[in-house]
This record gives sequence, structure tokens and C-alpha cells, in this order.
Amino acid sequence: MANTYDLSGKCALVTGGAKGIGRATVERFVASGANVWVWDQLEVRAEQVQSEVVDVTQPDEIARALERTFPGKRIDIVVNDAGYLSVANAFESHARKDWQRIVAVNLLGTMQVTQAVLPRLIRDGGGRIINLGSLAGKEGVPGLAVYSAASGGVIAFTKALSREVIGQNILVNCIAPGPIDTDMIRGLGPDVVEKMIADSPMKRLGTAEEVAELAAWLASDAGRLNAGAVFDMSGGRARY
Repeated sequence: MANTYDLSGKCALVTGGAKGIGRATVERFVASGANVWVWDQLEVRAEQVQSEVVDVTQPDEIARALERTFPGKRIDIVVNDAGYLSVANAFESHARKDWQRIVAVNLLGTMQVTQAVLPRLIRDGGGRIINLGSLAGKEGVPGLAVYSAASGGVIAFTKALSREVIGQNILVNCIAPGPIDTDMIRGLGPDVVEKMIADSPMKRLGTAEEVAELAAWLASDAGRLNAGAVFDMSGGRARY
């Protein structure tokens, strides 16, 4: 993998880094010279990568993992990618336990991890926070009402937090992918995936590696002017 962006000497934390977009981001950061920690419910074994089993819905687990992972160490980059998506379902029949988990992981998990690491970033003079939202948070997708709402919350959280911390040299941005070829998207079923492809002007799914490339750019010096921004990766599908 070519080293497009230089992250040498940087320490990055990636939640949800065991699979999909998170794993591709881990690999891209490592190729760019970063030391990477992964927080996921699955363990990750790779060169230049250390892993902790962490449930981002549990604040106590986050606090303990932070002390184990970064005892007094600097954190330069945080990527909030931990996510959960169930099958498409009309909201009226969507089981409460399932949609509450979507909110707990995708929105509250992002906020809880961010709140835990912010004091470190402030103490050390700044850093980058990259939140993974979704095009669903901008468009609203029928059958994915709660996922859309949680993604919209991540987008709004990104914009508001950016304005709070930009004066402390902390740049907060959001990536809002459209359909990406991951197990999570494939799990929606072939009919849903085929419709996603048909709705794309490019007539294809994106790749996790394409999203990871944007994350690396935002984490690098090349992305130093960007804060509070939402970057669509939809193959031309996004309407605003």
C-alpha cells in the first residue's frame, strides 16, 4: 500500500477497527506511519496495531481502556467508527431493543468515546477527531429511520463540537459514506443492496479503502484547514 499521507510518529485510536471501514482505516494509518490502537468487541492482530476489547456503549469500559491504552500518552487522532446496523425495517415494527442499540452504539458511543478522550487532546495541545456518520443522516432512508436519526445526530454533534474546541487546535470532521461494500451493508440483503447500486450515479458500491483514504487525508497535515465539515462519499448520490 502506497504511503500517500505522512502520519509518522502519530498515535491514533480507531473504534470499530476490526472490520469494514474501520479495518481499512487502521491499515491505511499504519501504512502512513502511525501507531494505531483499536477498540472493538473483536480483537485485532496486526503489525503496528494494538487492540483492546471495548464496548463503546459502556462508559466504565471506555474509561478503563483509556487508562490501559494511553497511560499518560499522547493521542493525536481519534476515529469514531464503531457502528451497528440491523436489517431494514419499518419503524412501527422495529423492535425497541434493536433500535435502542443502534442509537447506543452509533450516536452515544461516538459521544462517550469523544468525551473521554477530549481532556487528553486539550492537555496535549490539539488533535484530530474524525466521526463516521452516513449519507442516511442527511437523506433519511425509509426502513432505516433510527439509523438515519443516529447518523444525523453524529453530523450535528460534529458541527457543534467543532465550534467548541477549534480554539484548542482540535479539528473535528465527519465522513458521511453512502453505501460501502462491507459486511454491514451486505447484511441488509441482496434486494436492498441492488437498489442502492441502482440509485448510485456511479452504479456501484464504494469501498472501505476509499473511505480510509479520506480519513487519512483528514488526519494528515493536508487536512489542516478542515473543521466542522461533513464529507459525502456517495458516488454522486448526495443531493446537498
